[in-house]
Amino acid sequence: MMWVLGLTGGIGSGKTTVSDLFAQHGIKVVDADVIARHIMDKGGKALSAVGERYGKEALLESGELNRAWLREKIFAEPDEKQWLNDLTHPLIREQILAALEAADSPYVILSAPLLVENNLTKYCNRVLVVDVSEETQRQRTLQRDNVSAEQVEQILRSQASREERLAAADDIINNEGKPDTLPAQVRELHEKYLGYAKDAEDVKNAKNAELKTKEDR
Repeated sequence: MMWVLGLTGGIGSGKTTVSDLFAQHGIKVVDADVIARHIMDKGGKALSAVGERYGKEALLESGELNRAWLREKIFAEPDEKQWLNDLTHPLIREQILAALEAADSPYVILSAPLLVENNLTKYCNRVLVVDVSEETQRQRTLQRDNVSAEQVEQILRSQASREERLAAADDIINNEGKPDTLPAQVRELHEKYLGYAKDAEDVKNAKNAELKTKEDR
């Protein structure tokens, strides 16, 4: 597997904006949220299991997942959240690893809001955290997502604390300021990651050459 950067940040931190900026530099982004969303596509075994457990309430008339209903269900009932995690996490990890393996950029980004909580850091060579205060998270999420203040608090409690994320960070982007400060921060880090990835590739190639030499003797 190539050199992997783990990218994370709490809700409202601007993680997606940052990952989009890396993508503009030609870097493949494997988004765990996108993969998780498609795990529940119509016709898949995950959605079938949800329908069997909860009945028609969990589905829209089209047969697709009623995401709003399920979100409220798992936030209100921790046991149901655990059941859903046990169902989906193995499927999501399998697809994440396949996507990382298939990436064809100089390095690859694994973007996941729950990178720390779900121990996805073990697949990463380095971790970048997009950091903002919890108050900024609250304000941005309320403005962006049209959800209640109570639901925002539930989401915050379900994620790692700011301190836990920062403890896992090798690099940090501060996104409290104006959006136009982000491109320069990303560009500087991108150049650094290109160097790390090249060094890792050189080490791998040297080891492979050494093994081949031993086999040829």
